[in-house]
Amino acid sequence: MKLNKQDILKALESISAPGEGQNMVESGAITNIVTFADEVVVDITITNPSLQAKKKTEVEIMKAIHDLVYEKAKIKVNVKVDAPTQSAPNVIKGKSIPGIQNIVAVASGKGGVGKSTVTANIAVTLSKMGFKVGILDADIYGPSMPIMFDVELERPIAVNIDGKSKMKPVENYGVKILSIGFFTKPDQAVVWRGPMAAKALNQMIFDAAWGELDFMLIDLPPGTGDIHLSIMQSLPITGAVVVSTPQNVALADAKKGVAMFQQDSINVPVLGIIENMAYFTPEELPENKYYIFGKEGAKHLAEDLNVPFLGQLPLVQSIREAGDVGRPAALQTETPLEQAFETITQNVVQEVVRRNDDLPPTEAIKITTMAGCSAVKK
Repeated sequence: MKLNKQDILKALESISAPGEGQNMVESGAITNIVTFADEVVVDITITNPSLQAKKKTEVEIMKAIHDLVYEKAKIKVNVKVDAPTQSAPNVIKGKSIPGIQNIVAVASGKGGVGKSTVTANIAVTLSKMGFKVGILDADIYGPSMPIMFDVELERPIAVNIDGKSKMKPVENYGVKILSIGFFTKPDQAVVWRGPMAAKALNQMIFDAAWGELDFMLIDLPPGTGDIHLSIMQSLPITGAVVVSTPQNVALADAKKGVAMFQQDSINVPVLGIIENMAYFTPEELPENKYYIFGKEGAKHLAEDLNVPFLGQLPLVQSIREAGDVGRPAALQTETPLEQAFETITQNVVQEVVRRNDDLPPTEAIKITTMAGCSAVKK
């Protein structure tokens, strides 16, 4: 019997492609069909990399052709797997911390772009939304969280947890904080090589009584170095946020920061880019915007790199002043700054939810809802 290609296609319309809502033909999974007399070769591409899915696909195609076209047909099925990059599991998982659901690393390729300020304000905004939040100040050589949360003179105390002595993080504004700044004098420089810094970080991570946290934010140092690798090897990072100004010099380094997380050997999902110091509006000219560092540079970078753009923050004197006096600007109620940080924080949470829906979970527990965002004042 001579087989007909149209008959084969019609038969394959009765089968759903693995992981697709459509049948194999409608979804475009069938890439080629070749017939010769009673022989047929079917080429199909699926997104599910499991051996079970490949075998199931092959068996279903052969059964459909035998049942609906010709029971003695000689069939060869070539199954190709083309799994999307976002479905790849994280290579570096690290050791999970019981009770911590999501770990978000906040990074910047370049120093001075306001990464720590953004981290502090996202943290207090998450707390206002009703989430349980902690900050690990991993900027070993320039810890600033004690100043930004007005806890410079505080020191973590030892508590007994299940017979083990643990550090209790310092808490303010509903945010738990651990920083190397708690263990050094204000005028003391931290002159450590990579291994010593990594050891100190591990102690703050695993020898601390963090308790239950919905989010742990990690304030990473600028650049792409030892500290970043140590953190990603130690912890199952849910995703990374990159902070940059619109300036070309900062964007060049931000691009490297994104590339670091996307390396095959690291493979940490990038939740998005935040553009800080996007524009300046004088108080006496509220309708004017001056793009001191360039216009929408980080937004365009996000588009070029195909990563989410999480939002813009203006260059405002009170943000700096609020950080210096230890009361993050996001705590200022019913102000444009509060609204700006709420928008960005909601976008971060939404990207975490999307990441947890689309990708295999890390070894830490994940959140699956936007619970808490309803508490935000409109």
